[in-house]
Amino acid sequence: MTIRTLTALSSAALLTLVSCAPVETKQAEKKAEAPPSAGTVERTDPAVNDLIPADAKIEKLAGGMGFIEGPLWMKAGHLLFSDVTGNKIWKWTPGSDKAETFLEKSGADECPAGSYCGSNGLNLGKDGRVLICQHTRGQIVALAADGKQTVVASKFEGKRLNSPNDLVWKSDGSLYFTDPPYGFPQQDKDPKKELKFNGIFRLNADGKLKLLHKDMTRPNGLAFSPDEKTLYVANSDPEKKLWLKFAVAADGSLGKPEVFADVTKEAADGLPDGLKVDKKGNIFATGPGGVWIFTPEGKLIGKIMPTEVPANVGWGDDGKTLYMTARTGLYRIKLSTEGAIPGM
Repeated sequence: MTIRTLTALSSAALLTLVSCAPVETKQAEKKAEAPPSAGTVERTDPAVNDLIPADAKIEKLAGGMGFIEGPLWMKAGHLLFSDVTGNKIWKWTPGSDKAETFLEKSGADECPAGSYCGSNGLNLGKDGRVLICQHTRGQIVALAADGKQTVVASKFEGKRLNSPNDLVWKSDGSLYFTDPPYGFPQQDKDPKKELKFNGIFRLNADGKLKLLHKDMTRPNGLAFSPDEKTLYVANSDPEKKLWLKFAVAADGSLGKPEVFADVTKEAADGLPDGLKVDKKGNIFATGPGGVWIFTPEGKLIGKIMPTEVPANVGWGDDGKTLYMTARTGLYRIKLSTEGAIPGM
């Protein structure tokens, strides 16, 4: 073999190696690419950049549910959430691409198709039991590890509650919750509805139930400011799409409501629903089109908009992950800010 032939062969081999390398690299890069964001982040004001990283992506974790609500992160490292139309509580564990059933018949013995009969808001009791708002049964129960359910609240002045929707603890051991009529097929006009109003209640540490407010048409999600001097409450009424705020007195009672934000004219799908507050006092509130982010002063600074309209949100993982229950799917986004996780 001549030197010229050897040189030609070596050059050809080298050219083959060089031409193949980029292809292999591109294939490897393609395999390593993260899935695209399952939604968008709207940055209305630069202040939102302190809460949401520039490269933050919305992830879809599971799907195929009915109408999901009430995300609750558990110390064991998994998320529980309600399926209001599916009448069950789901469990999702990081690393899984689907959720598994945690509790059947979570809000009713029988559930007519399409009705909001199941459980809704979830929270963690001081004793470690899971608190469940049960729509059709019109009560809040505490679920023990052995499956036993104990009624925590079911009647006010001898009349059954409507359908407890969402609940939040105050540091003094009192439990605040909203009570709209969604568990009734005919809602306010249903003959089984015993209360003439849809209220905000406080269950004192001694077990006594106190009515705090009864003039909202559809009280729904609620959360305290970090100093507990303000209670934010969503009104899920298509005619009055509002978030209200109440001053909280030293005895736990509420002052007169003020409009925190009014989105009645918003045409996007969705209503003010579940909400959470971060440790800096910023409000993450589900509403038309997505999760609206407000400063404590009421300034809108951004929105998180997954591919489905979210109904509720909850802090999880290290407190910097926001889980979103959105119609049929579970989503999350990792943030720079942090929220308090019940029991942690």
